[in-house]
Amino acid sequence: MNQSNQWVRRAKISAAGALLAGAAVLRLGTALADEPTTAAAPTAGVWQKHDYSFAFMGFTTTYSCDGLADKLKALLIAAGARADAKARAGACAAGFGRPDKFARADLSFYTLVPNGAAAPADAKRTDGTWRPVSLAQRSPRDLGISDCEVVEQFAQSVLPMFTTRNVDNHTVCVPKQESGSQINLKFESFVAAPVVAARTK
Repeated sequence: MNQSNQWVRRAKISAAGALLAGAAVLRLGTALADEPTTAAAPTAGVWQKHDYSFAFMGFTTTYSCDGLADKLKALLIAAGARADAKARAGACAAGFGRPDKFARADLSFYTLVPNGAAAPADAKRTDGTWRPVSLAQRSPRDLGISDCEVVEQFAQSVLPMFTTRNVDNHTVCVPKQESGSQINLKFESFVAAPVVAARTK
């Protein structure tokens, strides 16, 4: 066999090998594409009740006790508390709707705790998920820069009752003035997973 024929033979063998390798890769790719993708399993959680008396300590804004309660309820829901969270005006010297330097509010709310193995056997369990939360001016809608100190105190005294991660707090409150203050609190909160409605035929 001359060199020309040997070269042609080697070229054919190489081409056949390349075709076989390509077919194998194609079959592997098809097999991987056909494999079903599974969503991450939800994390089981249990509801944990909290009762807390919130005594506002601020210098810039004065609230009525009922006004403070309304503001705190909005923060509770935004942070991931269960929808039945309650915030009531505390024992205040001023009447309804009147500013009080010592405004108080009584909070009663539930938060979701993951992996509730230590919870009572009759505790109500539900699927939970992590949800990003961002507290800022107009988020929630009724939150203004004048509420900076409420958010600051909420982050210190109430937020630890939630199950959170990746807390990033850059809230700055300048006493007795709004200029220079900013509300900037971000975190992930463990909340009840949304209920997916069953499809109807």
